Amino acid sequence: MEPVIIVLIILVVLVFIALIKTIQVIPQASAAIVERFGRYTRTLNAGLNIVVPFIDTIRNRIDLREQVVPFPPQPVITQDNLVVNIDTVIYYQVTDARAATYEVASYIQAIEQLTVTTLRNIIGGMDLERTLTSREEINAALRGVLDEATGKWGIRVNRVELKAIEPPTSIQDSMEKQMRADRDKRAAILTAEGTRQAAILTAEGEKQSQILRAEGEAKAAALRAEGEAQAVRTVFEAIHAGDADQKLLSYQYLQMLPKIAEGDANKLWIVPSEIGDALKGLSGAMGNMGPFGGGSGGGGGNSGNSDGNSERREKPSID
Repeated sequence: MEPVIIVLIILVVLVFIALIKTIQVIPQASAAIVERFGRYTRTLNAGLNIVVPFIDTIRNRIDLREQVVPFPPQPVITQDNLVVNIDTVIYYQVTDARAATYEVASYIQAIEQLTVTTLRNIIGGMDLERTLTSREEINAALRGVLDEATGKWGIRVNRVELKAIEPPTSIQDSMEKQMRADRDKRAAILTAEGTRQAAILTAEGEKQSQILRAEGEAKAAALRAEGEAQAVRTVFEAIHAGDADQKLLSYQYLQMLPKIAEGDANKLWIVPSEIGDALKGLSGAMGNMGPFGGGSGGGGGNSGNSDGNSERREKPSID
């Protein structure tokens, strides 16, 4: 092969390499730092960019999207001298590619160390109970310190989260026992409350049942009394409609005496005068009809009591 052809091939290769180095394509949400002879020249943004080959070099390519970096658990001492392990997660974003490249050697490591130091300062002023219940407060304080310190590095800390706060094993056992005792206490309270409510409902149901039973009995007694009164009225109307004589009235009265005498409270009877007259007539009639016809004088002995509209006779009490 002739030397001229070899030289031409070398030139073509060099031109191809130069073209490749001249054209730089930067992806979206990314940036590149260009140095010329080791000195910062400019920052390439997303898209097609032209650089001088063999003179300009790409120092660093930086992702401008929000990044999430979890940090391993860090032992931190609380105000009451208890060691807790805290896991943290940092959400940050590069806002200045030049500052992130030249202001700090490794901004990830710098953020981690700053996070640990700030976290120890914050937790050192809190006791364990406040540490476990003040995550939002710790997050806000930690984010404020980090955002202020990382601003000169071209970094913006968007959010700081505490993944876990693990107290010592002995404290965890005590907390579990306390939680178990609290659960048992709540269960006992709920059981007692349920029993009390059940007793109240049962008593209320019995009360309502007694009220309804009493109302039913009262209505039944009223209906029974009304029925008896109606029967008495019917009999009374029938007797008067039939124009019964004194003998029939006396006979009916004698039949009603057992019913009138029922009950211990019936100790005073009110007998109409008509019934008394009828009884006198019935007694006289029976005296005339029987072998002891002279007994009419006994009936006459009671005539002196028929001086009004009614007679009062007391029912003897039976002990």
